[in-house]
Amino acid sequence: MLIIHLVVLLSVLLFGGARGSAGSRAQPCAGTQPCDPRHRRDAGGRGGVYEHLGGAPRRRKLYCATKYHLQIHPNGKIDGSLEEDNPLSILEITAVDVGVVAIKGLFSGRYLAMNEKGRLYASEVFNKECEFLERIHELGYNTYASRHHSTTQHSGSSGRGNKHRAFVKKQWYVSINGKGRPRRGFKTKSTDKASLFLPRVLGNKDHEMVSRLLESRQDETSHQRYRMGHAERRSRRHKEPKRHDRRGNRRKSGHKKETSDGRLE
Repeated sequence: MLIIHLVVLLSVLLFGGARGSAGSRAQPCAGTQPCDPRHRRDAGGRGGVYEHLGGAPRRRKLYCATKYHLQIHPNGKIDGSLEEDNPLSILEITAVDVGVVAIKGLFSGRYLAMNEKGRLYASEVFNKECEFLERIHELGYNTYASRHHSTTQHSGSSGRGNKHRAFVKKQWYVSINGKGRPRRGFKTKSTDKASLFLPRVLGNKDHEMVSRLLESRQDETSHQRYRMGHAERRSRRHKEPKRHDRRGNRRKSGHKKETSDGRLE
């Protein structure tokens, strides 16, 4: 009997200690932040809550099934191009949320967006209309639907017995028709050929254009910094107090004046 009591006591101590240690690990850290970093990971895999644009951008070309590349113009226009080496077709796809992306033209500097009327346009700044739901479709194609704009429709028959009819949300998709023109969102479907896009990796000529663009932007940035520094130095010179000699005449600081006897003051 004594041996049985000892075995039971040891088992209780062992299992109780393990549960206590597991419970202490499961408790949150001091404050409002949990210990497990997975609770605060964003779409890009980095620590912290969801940021303005979370993940690392992917540079791709969106090749539509209608044989057009989606391109974003600096003037706000969206259309398709048949050219293979078109710089306006080079895009940056960035994760904003889980399954939500933002598409930006690398050369135009504008974001792909869809307004409440279903029209595609290029926005200068990022807003909620620039968020698109990215879904993988058949044969490796992707679809991009507006996150905030859609159409609500009735589902099923409208007979007399159906008092409570269900509503179905119809997504508005990014679509380029056979003429290279964008279609309005409420006229699109996920199964349409014009709504299917294949993300293509950049080629050698595309990488050369990107490198030249980045170099030109670096040169512009250095030139702007030089101009700002030059303007700041000029403003400092004008703000320096002016000195006066004994006779009350103004003279610039840093310059010496020769007296009548040949000495420098």
